[in-house]
Amino acid sequence: MVGNGDLERGTATKNRNQSYPQTYYAAGGGRVYDMEYSDSQWTSWLVPMIVVANVAMFVVIMFVNNCPKNHDGLQGDCVVKFLGRLSFQPLRENPLFGPSSSTLEKLGALEWNKIVHQNQAWRLITCIWLHAGVIHLLANMLSLVFIGIRLEQQFGFIRVGLVYLLSGIGGSILSALFIHRSISVGASGALFGLLGAMLSELLTNWTIYTNKAAALFTLVVIIAINLAVGILPHVDNFAHIGGFLSGFLLGFILLIRPQFGWLEQRNRPAETRLKSKYTVYQYVFWIIASILLIVGFTVGLVMLFKGENGNDKCSWCHYLSCVPTSRWSCNN
Repeated sequence: MVGNGDLERGTATKNRNQSYPQTYYAAGGGRVYDMEYSDSQWTSWLVPMIVVANVAMFVVIMFVNNCPKNHDGLQGDCVVKFLGRLSFQPLRENPLFGPSSSTLEKLGALEWNKIVHQNQAWRLITCIWLHAGVIHLLANMLSLVFIGIRLEQQFGFIRVGLVYLLSGIGGSILSALFIHRSISVGASGALFGLLGAMLSELLTNWTIYTNKAAALFTLVVIIAINLAVGILPHVDNFAHIGGFLSGFLLGFILLIRPQFGWLEQRNRPAETRLKSKYTVYQYVFWIIASILLIVGFTVGLVMLFKGENGNDKCSWCHYLSCVPTSRWSCNN
């Protein structure tokens, strides 16, 4: 979730009884890992619909923003004036080519005071569908396409949709616990949830993959680099971390696959068939992840609605979202 001054933050096509290699891609299009697996292929429609919904929502935001009418002119002129009421705020105010902070707040940005003291818990969800500017929107939607489509093709729209939405909410909860003086918008928490789910899916379905060590190393590096970007100012890394942790746990619960050879064992003699569809460690991961997810969401929501400040419980945690240097300050 990124901002300026504020924080950003189906129908299946089934190919049965065919063994084929599957390849996962991370943001940027780089190949992450391959697997040999016999399974159904789903047509990806939810991820494209999410992209369309976010673009449409951004158009609505800019329409409501109406820079030519509402801008006071103190920080410069509206940008790309030929767009009329869809033109952007001055770059001094918003360098991401987007609306004003007041417009985002009006339309549902994450804002601690309104959630806790004005009973606007719906902002935990609506902020996921808002973006601070064109650059912010493009970065998130390109990442969603690269990450989400492959996951949806392999696991279907229900499971991937749940990971996306619940991870976004998890990111919003953690962000609201630690950031009380700024608003936050963006789908970054949900996107980090998909990355976390990819990692846990690799771990829980370890036996069906090839190039496992390389796959794990690549994913960890990608996740570490993206989280490292979050220590820059005006980037809501708490939303990233909350989304990642939520998605990581959800991957163990929702993206579990039968162990290697289960789907093909119908052709084996009865005495050589596997006794269990899943391995023992897959069941262990599922149970632990379920408990941690329920406890985490419950504790987070209770603390949030009691008005507690996460920084009071963790004096060093603010460094997870911004590390001050000689070039910038983290006071805001």
